Amino acid sequence: MTEVLPRFEIRPLSAEEGGGYLVEFPDFPGCVADGETPEQALQEGRDALKSYQLTLTDLKRPVPPTGEVFTGQWRQRVPRSLHAALVRRAEHEGVSLNTLVSTILAEGIGRRVGS
Repeated sequence: MTEVLPRFEIRPLSAEEGGGYLVEFPDFPGCVADGETPEQALQEGRDALKSYQLTLTDLKRPVPPTGEVFTGQWRQRVPRSLHAALVRRAEHEGVSLNTLVSTILAEGIGRRVGS
């Protein structure tokens, strides 16, 4: 099935929603998963997507086209001072730089969408 994830959206869940993060695949209606961290949500999302696709295949239903495919990677240049500040904060919080930046981005998108 899918090795590269199709288009997905990830957002933080409010305390009322149970906390953590939610990932959903717009091209696969109803295919959602959650996790404590963005990375866990994506891993659960991979499993949910695989099950979703297998179920469609078993039912002999067409698998929706995925549209745009995102690898989850890009290259971003930032000022050295921002890079240093992010690295220090990640070290302080005991997480990787990737985890810290992913969390900050997911929280920012969640706030903007919820506005």
